[in-house]
Amino acid sequence: MRIVFAGTPDTALPSLQRLIDSPRHDVVAVLTRPDAAAGRRGRPQPSPVALRALDHGIPVLRPVRPNAPESVAELAELAPECCPVVAYGALLRDALLAVPPRGWVNLHFSLLPAWRGAAPVQAAIAAGDAVTGATTFRIEPELDSGPVYGVATETIRPDDTAEQLLARLAVSGAELLAATLDGIEDGALQAVPQPRDGVSYAPKISVEDARVQWELPAAVIERRIRAVTPNPGAWTMIGDLRVKVGPVTIAESTDDGRSELAPGHIHAGRRDIWVGTGSQPVRLGQVQPPGKKLMDAADWARGARLGSEVRAS
Repeated sequence: MRIVFAGTPDTALPSLQRLIDSPRHDVVAVLTRPDAAAGRRGRPQPSPVALRALDHGIPVLRPVRPNAPESVAELAELAPECCPVVAYGALLRDALLAVPPRGWVNLHFSLLPAWRGAAPVQAAIAAGDAVTGATTFRIEPELDSGPVYGVATETIRPDDTAEQLLARLAVSGAELLAATLDGIEDGALQAVPQPRDGVSYAPKISVEDARVQWELPAAVIERRIRAVTPNPGAWTMIGDLRVKVGPVTIAESTDDGRSELAPGHIHAGRRDIWVGTGSQPVRLGQVQPPGKKLMDAADWARGARLGSEVRAS
């Protein structure tokens, strides 16, 4: 089947590569976001999807306004039968959606209708879900609401960060997307409307959203930190310093002077740094002070010589 693949970040690469390698489908072009500033010098760099396509000699479309008439016309000239989408990063309007006769098929990293939106993996971890997955569906104008072709499930591990879980879903999702396109081409796969019940939303997470709220219970804090690791990254103010915080460990006991820690209060031991929460304390793992690399929290605390009155907030 003749396809144009739409995607932008590393997450989309397993799907793109799987379709490039497929003997059944012909990737005639990719649609991706325009080059963006990257690195210390901020020079424009092609997206990961653009680089992979160029490596395979596949034409790359990088419109600033993908729904503009000239962009729609450019896609129409390629005459794709179907357009698979993985984390493209822009809304698609009616004129663009009408180009491929077999529609646009999105790979979304949740079990729809749960966690529609930009951050489904992060939302599933933060909510404490035991299972998530990937869903292929036909794109319609309303956000992530189209009828479903297929699903793949994935267990959320107790120590999963968003990066780790998304990496697994990207691989299993690539197989699901390929199987979905095969079924569409064969005429053997029909999309089924999503249930009306169970709809939830996962909006994009801002930097401010990633600030640790120490008054919350330890279990909630622990999940939320993993959900935003590594991007945008959990952070807190320790004194006057804005410090990034890696995954934490919940205290199993309350000895060594930690039992009475109020939310945000710090107990610095020789080997461990504990912070009070709305329930039991948590042990900091790695931290990243301004202008520094990630380091063990206890090593940083010794060098920083934290005073007894310093708090995390």
